[in-house]
Amino acid sequence: MKTLTIKLTAPLQSYGNEATFERRTTNDYPTKSAVIGMVAAALGYRRVDERIVHLNELHFAVRVDQIGRNLTDFQTVEWKKDTRKITYRDYIQDAIFVVALGSEDETLIDKVKFALKHPKFQLFLGRRSNAPAGVLQLQEFSEEQPVEVLKQFAWQAAPWYQRKWNPQTLEVIADADLIADRSETMVKDRVVSFDQRDRRYGFRAISRIRIGVTNLKTQSDDADTQHDIMGSLGEE
Repeated sequence: MKTLTIKLTAPLQSYGNEATFERRTTNDYPTKSAVIGMVAAALGYRRVDERIVHLNELHFAVRVDQIGRNLTDFQTVEWKKDTRKITYRDYIQDAIFVVALGSEDETLIDKVKFALKHPKFQLFLGRRSNAPAGVLQLQEFSEEQPVEVLKQFAWQAAPWYQRKWNPQTLEVIADADLIADRSETMVKDRVVSFDQRDRRYGFRAISRIRIGVTNLKTQSDDADTQHDIMGSLGEE
């Protein structure tokens, strides 16, 4: 199996777990359907393209590297003449995730990687207003499945976050068949149709685990670094 990792970071992200006109909430991690939507956009698939459904076959895992804060935005919308409503939209601020997509079809992973570097349509993290913070950072791994890759992958949180927090483990949410001997939860996150007139999702099974942080910084590391910097300044 070949696996592609994608680092997802932006000022705002949103991965809807409820879609009504008045209120749209967000999961606290990227959903598989949202990532499939981004991949489909990169590949140039339109919403009614039948090839989108086949992207459900990609193996999927996501690691929460930097926990974001919640933000609720409200808008006044004139949804019909002389009738206005207040609508609410939830977002995640300053979060960082690492997504891992795997497939036995190495050509497909190569195609997805190229498309994400040269997207046909705009890429966004859950909603059109949520543009990625720069060019997506991608890495590929041969002969490894997504969860195993994330167990080895260096912690991607921002330096300020690493200095402030000292987690021993990070959460991984993955397709249930990628994690042995774990309880499963059914979530409505399998793409059936992205057609705006007939948007539908089916259920898929997920499991969660916690994995160790591979490049955890300690307070002593920070102190040594600061001491070295001060020493260098003194030498000047």
